[in-house]
Amino acid sequence: MITDTDALARFCAEAASSPYVTVDTEFLRERTYYAQLCLVQLARPGTGDEGAVLVDTLSDRLSLEPLYELFRNKRVVKVFHAARQDLEIFQTDAGVLPEPFFDTQVAAMVCGYGDQVGYETLVRQVAHGHVDKSSRFTDWSRRPLSAAQMAYALADVTHLRRIYEVLARRLSETGREAWVEEELAVLTDPATYRSDPEEAWTRIKTRSSAPRFLAALRELARLRETLAQERNVPRGRILKDDALLELAANRPRTLEDLGKSRLLLREARRGEIAEGILAAVATAEALPPSEIPHAPEAHHRKPGAEALADLLRVLLKARAESAGVAQRLIASGAELDAIASGEGADVPALHGWRLEVFGRDALRLKRGEIALAADGAAVKVVPLA
Repeated sequence: MITDTDALARFCAEAASSPYVTVDTEFLRERTYYAQLCLVQLARPGTGDEGAVLVDTLSDRLSLEPLYELFRNKRVVKVFHAARQDLEIFQTDAGVLPEPFFDTQVAAMVCGYGDQVGYETLVRQVAHGHVDKSSRFTDWSRRPLSAAQMAYALADVTHLRRIYEVLARRLSETGREAWVEEELAVLTDPATYRSDPEEAWTRIKTRSSAPRFLAALRELARLRETLAQERNVPRGRILKDDALLELAANRPRTLEDLGKSRLLLREARRGEIAEGILAAVATAEALPPSEIPHAPEAHHRKPGAEALADLLRVLLKARAESAGVAQRLIASGAELDAIASGEGADVPALHGWRLEVFGRDALRLKRGEIALAADGAAVKVVPLA
């Protein structure tokens, strides 16, 4: 267990001469807006627990700057599994993202292990190991950590070494390294981790597209996001989604109106939150028509496009199986509907490596240049004259 900056610096100096280092984190987020980082696990190439350490990020004698310097070292690949939340922590805390970077979950999808394959599955199938999951949901902020917690945390980076080596070799053999790099570009873009209060309303599911409802929804969601960030509390501690939607629909104008809400938390009926709600509603009501937001456009199946969308799903399944790539990584159902409806020019399925694997045939199918036929239990593409 590393508890001071000097010890971390020594490990990172040794890791700087390695081709890669595996990384994982343990954190808490149930009671805060921003994740509370409790532990960082690191491992250099080796076997068993050799070259693996636990970094106590709660120690008041430790700075993570040596780790961030390692993240900036372009000679060492930083290997994670399902890294989005881990990277968000480092980007939020220090504005640092690892480079170069490798995500074994993304690589596994490219290598045909299915959609969003879990770490335990890869440990079993690739590393031929086992992870005791009993410590997964324990309180990582309590000290000292138990032996079971430490063993679990170390396993998250020790098995990852073998998984990375196997997947990297397979990608090299199949020439698909560029496919993974294309996917990882999103994860290494700082914009991925920005929570802009102005855009918070777009993440809330609603069936209504009434203009004044959407205007109130945007202002209320902005208020909630801003207060949650300032207070470092979960969004639901300010306003739960159902209460936010109720307020956007009813648009209270006074504290008396606010008191009639069925879903509003007691703390939100007075003080700063209550005043903020009334101010947000007033702002929304005063907006000129030109400034009222519109619901994000969704791709819907146009009349007559249903059959083509269904055929595209069959083609996607066949091409995914042939390429050994997870279907979800190639195209989503919404993208298939967009292609079938003639609105899919900018969807990822028609660009990059996806175009080669699926997109080009999808467009040929749409133009009537190919057909699909059963070949036993498989589906084959048949060119049409």
